[in-house]
Amino acid sequence: MPEIIRFSTGDILELKKPHPCGSKQFRCERGGSDIRIVCIGCGRDMTIPRIKLEKSIKKVIKEDS
Repeated sequence: MPEIIRFSTGDILELKKPHPCGSKQFRCERGGSDIRIVCIGCGRDMTIPRIKLEKSIKKVIKEDS
């Protein structure tokens, strides 16, 4: 069974594959079953199912709070 990756709104997610702009880092804007992420490089936002996103996360950089 795959491990559940813990992240929350405001965290920076580093993905395995880069966005077409070249950036691999995305900021989590909304959680739930569908996750909204925003590219740090170009500002493009995407809504991705949680299961698909969890498979493509390389590491989570926690928000400073």
